[in-house]
Amino acid sequence: MTEQTRYPRVSSFKTATDFRRHAGGLGIELACEDQVLKAPDSPLSWPLEVEGRRVGNRFAIHPMEGWDGTEDGMPSDLTRRRWQHFGQSGAKLIWGGEAFAVCPEGRANPNQLLAKPEGMAELRQVLLEAHARECGDTGDLLLGIQLTHSGRFCRPVKGQGLIPAILYHHPVLDRKFGLRPEYPVLSDEYIEELIGQYIEAACAAADAGYHFVDIKHCHGYLGHEFLSARTRTGRFGGSLENRTRFCRLIAEGIRQRRPGLLLGVRLSAFDFVPFRADPSRAEGKKLGLGIPEEHSQPYQVGFGLRPDNPLRMDLEETGQFIELLGQWGIKFLNLSCGSPYYNPHIQRPALFPPSDGYQPPEDPLVGVARQINMLGAIKTRFPDRILVGTGYTYLQEYLPQVGQHYVRQGQVDFVGLGRMVLSYPDLPAQVLGQGRMDRKRICRTFSDCTTAPRKGMVSGCFPLDPFYKGREEAEVLKKIKAGE
Repeated sequence: MTEQTRYPRVSSFKTATDFRRHAGGLGIELACEDQVLKAPDSPLSWPLEVEGRRVGNRFAIHPMEGWDGTEDGMPSDLTRRRWQHFGQSGAKLIWGGEAFAVCPEGRANPNQLLAKPEGMAELRQVLLEAHARECGDTGDLLLGIQLTHSGRFCRPVKGQGLIPAILYHHPVLDRKFGLRPEYPVLSDEYIEELIGQYIEAACAAADAGYHFVDIKHCHGYLGHEFLSARTRTGRFGGSLENRTRFCRLIAEGIRQRRPGLLLGVRLSAFDFVPFRADPSRAEGKKLGLGIPEEHSQPYQVGFGLRPDNPLRMDLEETGQFIELLGQWGIKFLNLSCGSPYYNPHIQRPALFPPSDGYQPPEDPLVGVARQINMLGAIKTRFPDRILVGTGYTYLQEYLPQVGQHYVRQGQVDFVGLGRMVLSYPDLPAQVLGQGRMDRKRICRTFSDCTTAPRKGMVSGCFPLDPFYKGREEAEVLKKIKAGE
């Protein structure tokens, strides 16, 4: 067995017993029930009240950028198609639908949506109409919008690559992405103006009819970088109080302007040191095995990890932040980890890496279990929080059985779906309505939906969605993966 194929595919497990046996052999805790249950027997069909609003089931759709808006930040036909699928999915919690940039220079790509009132209103209507056609009642649907600034990973101008907006000089990420020591950091004055832009965008979302906004703090983007800005001076760095001031001021401003709007935070609850592909452990044209970037210790530029061992999580400061969020009236959280830009194997477990990634240094099920058990630990500590879980897609055939168990045990409130919805948008409806899954449509984590935008193309499921399979990008991706 070669280095790239040493992990068995989930599809090779014929029964839940096989799945559990393999997880046990890995030494991880990952429970899995025997059968896919349909409503009303499935815990995934149980309704839940969130801030006084009834949500009809326990499936959630994560925010996913399609890199397919117009250059002025408005939806395209591809964007509308994706939002129709979100509505048709049968999931009753739509967490943000997509990351909307609050300012042009904060976009992660030149075609990212901007938080424009008309665009937000149009997509909400598209989603609601699709949900009404396929699922009937929209009264138990909870719909939010994610607000973001991409920070270190801004790429707002076509053809110009990264134009980072950084809070401090990160010794590993600066080196990894080619930033010189004299590269400027964002001023406190810019941050204060940005806070006002978040508040204005949230007001626009509320006026468009959204139930909540997510103040994004995950995946290496700006909100997440604040949490590790220990070396920054001034009002927004150093102490935890200062590093969380950005979020607090946004939340306070929204409360003053739109007191009825529900607030949420998608949070990278822990991080690891950045990884890279080891060229000495590559096979042919395939990427090398992932290894940690060189770093000094103690590692003071992470969040939710141990400074003396940045490959181990430490949720103490994460818990302190969650406690503060509760004091600010934010008890609705979507928990993720890491970043797709520098340690994707922990953030988005996959057997097949994107073109700029590395071969997974662990069985991806280890990464799934790490996220599920992290969320369970936080739910135990904060039982009054409403928590959306992440990392389920790699479970593939066994996603419903694993989700059923953890919802049943009260260790997660909503099972979040990301990549899986690109290949199999009506999975929630089919699971709850028929108690089964269509194996031909299950995401196998080929990572084309990530490779495509890394290469300047739109995102979508090119291997399994016939619509994207027929696009020109599909042929380009085949050549990239073949090393041509």
